[in-house]
Amino acid sequence: MVYDCIIVGGGIAGLQASIQLGRYGHRVLVVDKGRGRSTLCRSYHNILGWPEGVSGQELRRLGQMQASLLGAEFRTDEVIAAAKREDGFEVALAGGGGVLPARTLLAATGIMDRFPPLPGIEACLGSSIYVCPDCDGYEVKGKRTIVLGSGESGSGMALTLRYWTDRIVYVNHEKKAIGSGRLEQLKEKGIAYEEAEIAEVLADGDGSFRGLRLADGRMVEGERGFIAFGGNAVHSDWLTALGVERLENKHIVTDPRSKQTSVPGVWAAGDVGVHAEQVTIAMGEGAQAAIWIHKSLMKLAAKEPVHA
Repeated sequence: MVYDCIIVGGGIAGLQASIQLGRYGHRVLVVDKGRGRSTLCRSYHNILGWPEGVSGQELRRLGQMQASLLGAEFRTDEVIAAAKREDGFEVALAGGGGVLPARTLLAATGIMDRFPPLPGIEACLGSSIYVCPDCDGYEVKGKRTIVLGSGESGSGMALTLRYWTDRIVYVNHEKKAIGSGRLEQLKEKGIAYEEAEIAEVLADGDGSFRGLRLADGRMVEGERGFIAFGGNAVHSDWLTALGVERLENKHIVTDPRSKQTSVPGVWAAGDVGVHAEQVTIAMGEGAQAAIWIHKSLMKLAAKEPVHA
């Protein structure tokens, strides 16, 4: 079978696209490796209709159910490469699944925040330790907040969060250099600075952040946390052979109206694009890309020979 569209990435952008394309009646396959930003977030609080918050896992469950009812297929695997063929494209799978053909492709592979495998950290992600100040800065309003980070990335996050709280500690876990000017800014804003290795994230059984235990045995108390280690992974290397235009940081360049990449027939949506890293924007871009993928598929269908 040649799919009308293979969506690579089953996070928020990919799922929204699969729903839209399913409603058009297209043959859609979503290939997802099962782990991404949305699988780690335990509660989004800035989404219309979810005033009490909703987890990324629940959004994914609902999205997969909704898309499946519309005929979309799902496959747990990882796409490692894509190539052009006469009637569209093909993708190669990592899990021994060979090669799958499609008329169009949608890259919705997102990014993954870099953070060290500290004991206790994943239990708090998205519920009391956050990654995006625009999404979750509100959650630390007036609270004692610890930035777990590295070098300039961590100091930048601490200064950004100063809008929400004046009770901030920045722990430079990797002890990377910070410019003297930035250190002076931290001091001026009343942000405490620790250059120390973190041994453990302290939390209650429900994932409520309580602070850190440092490698030297000291405890740093906190009510909320943010991570800012820099060097986040942008999952776009699988498109290299197609020649899709990317920025130096590997984010994919797209047309703002259609979300099509520099390669006709290939679209990108969500955090993998030149990006806002917002779940609601990922949803919108997924739908936006799907609409233009549908237009493209209609044009392709009009050119196909009619068989008696």
